Amino acid sequence: MSPERKRVKMSASSSALDVKCIDTVRMFSADMVQAAKSGHPGAPMGCAPMAHILWSDTMSYSPSCPEWSNRDRFVLSNGHACALQYSMLHLTGYDVTVDDCKAFRQLDSKTPGHPENFCTPGVEVCTGPLGQGLSNAVGMAISEKHLASTFNTPKFSPVDHFTYVICGDGCLQEGITSETSSLAGHLGLGKLIVLYDDNNITIDGSTDLSFTEDVGKRYESYGWHVQSVTDVSDLDSLRTAIRNAKLETDKPSIIKVKTVIGLGSSKQGTAKAHGAPLGDEDLANTKKHFGLDSAKFFNVESDVAEHYKSVAASVEEEKTQWDAMMLAYAKEEPELWAEYNRRFNGELPAGLSDLLPTFSAGAKDAASRKLSEACINSIAEKMPELMGGSADLTPSNLTSLKCSKDFQKDSPDGRYIRFGVREHGMAAICNGMFAHGGLRPYCATFLNFAGYALGSIRVSALSRFGVIYVMTHDSIGLGEDGPTHQPIEMIESLRSMPNCNVLRPCDINETNAAYQIALEQSGTPAIICLSRQGLPNLAGSEVAKAKMGGYILSDVASPDIVLVGTGSETSLCFKAAEELKAAGINARVASMMCMDVFDGQSEAYKKSVLGEGIPVLAVEAAAVGSWNKYSHVQICMKRFGASAKGGDLMKRFGFTVDNVVDKSKKVVEFYKKVACPNLFARPVFEDEIRGGH
Repeated sequence: MSPERKRVKMSASSSALDVKCIDTVRMFSADMVQAAKSGHPGAPMGCAPMAHILWSDTMSYSPSCPEWSNRDRFVLSNGHACALQYSMLHLTGYDVTVDDCKAFRQLDSKTPGHPENFCTPGVEVCTGPLGQGLSNAVGMAISEKHLASTFNTPKFSPVDHFTYVICGDGCLQEGITSETSSLAGHLGLGKLIVLYDDNNITIDGSTDLSFTEDVGKRYESYGWHVQSVTDVSDLDSLRTAIRNAKLETDKPSIIKVKTVIGLGSSKQGTAKAHGAPLGDEDLANTKKHFGLDSAKFFNVESDVAEHYKSVAASVEEEKTQWDAMMLAYAKEEPELWAEYNRRFNGELPAGLSDLLPTFSAGAKDAASRKLSEACINSIAEKMPELMGGSADLTPSNLTSLKCSKDFQKDSPDGRYIRFGVREHGMAAICNGMFAHGGLRPYCATFLNFAGYALGSIRVSALSRFGVIYVMTHDSIGLGEDGPTHQPIEMIESLRSMPNCNVLRPCDINETNAAYQIALEQSGTPAIICLSRQGLPNLAGSEVAKAKMGGYILSDVASPDIVLVGTGSETSLCFKAAEELKAAGINARVASMMCMDVFDGQSEAYKKSVLGEGIPVLAVEAAAVGSWNKYSHVQICMKRFGASAKGGDLMKRFGFTVDNVVDKSKKVVEFYKKVACPNLFARPVFEDEIRGGH
């Protein structure tokens, strides 16, 4: 039997209008799910009091200017409850109409099935994969703390806001929140406030099945300020807890709020309220239970509408006051004001690309991770918004900033973040930093451990966040650490992801180009894959050509074969071509620094690089995968690696000049007997759905 249906408690600060507003939000959200015949009504119904208090009493925001840089950030980490967020955005005057709400979960609507930052004004990040949102919020709180230390003065505070999160049991079960919450406590992110929807229900049933830890004690051990509200309907206690959290400036706060999923319905307090519409009869009865008209859908009575209209007017006044303050800031601190605007407008500093290093005669062979270090530090001083770090691999990734100290609790002006061994959380934090604005985040680990971060990298691509991922030790060439550390399928996995640039430079010019692409394409994450072993600078490599993704490195008049490589294997192709020439075989050498960028070039350009009806041999110490579309034959990895010296492994698996020469000769002989297929002899459909996310 379901628990007895409950109502909001009346208290000194919970007026009858508060109660009516909350019940309206509950049923407006449930109407969305019912109209779509799909979705999650239970969490919005249980969490409605939290949302009402946040939007009515707590947060600073601007419905008329959702991108206001000093708004409080709100993240719905349990994104399946998005009907709640859409209800609040609609009621407080954002560009989310009642018709948008009626189109919940429908094609091209502003109200998708989980929050998407590029669809809905007022939505900060894509949430749905549980735990991502809370972890993004840690990145937002880091951004606020750092930017406040950068731009605030004794007289002016252009950066002064909180980050609020609603999360559920599932978010706290995901390992990613353990990673990011631990770091948040270490960093003392006092302007991060999490409201935990503690409803004791998961999809499988009661949390007694799998989640019986003491969340409060866990978060105390992380260094958080922990409070409990035993009944979400007690608005006095809820307001007090939020007020206390705002006063605790040295620690992030979590408020454990007891809720009832699907409150008021016949399914309340059960898993049945989680992921399916209430049904017509239960929906009508629940409206009656709350004293609302059971015959009306998406109904907002005039007093409720007027309340939220007055709230919107009040918060808009806060922005007006901030705007006036910024006019005075511009007069008294013109350089800070100009820099603030440049950063939040997403404009790169002028002349940045001119600072990146290029090939110089006599330069010694160098690992591309070392070249990456030179690139990062060449621009870091000129680009103060560049902020990031490594997952406890700084000496290996070579990502430290020589011009800055660490970002720590007592040094918020530092720009280098010690993420610790937290790859997944690290990437999610960087997503939050990018979403916040004013910063350009980067982070680093070994390429193979991108697998740990893959869920967050996917969200980067989906969200159009240009996070820069510095991934070193990019092949079996890393050597003795063995197959647990050697990436095989990882490059292909990342290349198959939409809106994700995987860049594998072969020398300093290409590393320069990789960073230019990463910086300029701010709506696309960049995975820069870098070697542990030394690489030569190649004659013919050019920054401008490399920015095309693929280009001709060395050409001949009538090529018998095209050799195309990436990263450390490009030099093998270059040297093999020289030996093939001595054997009477003309080989063109191409570099495919970024297949994703090359994919976007014109058919004519791609044909000019790879030719038509000419055999193409691809050489890359990674899985074959997408090479099939740009080559006839491949020297690639078809198994896991082994533990040995890098040079011995390259020889064992065929990544040698001798093997490239041998295979090239065999390919040329083969296609003397058989017509070589034209790689581009296929239809190109202009109406294919491309781009976006």
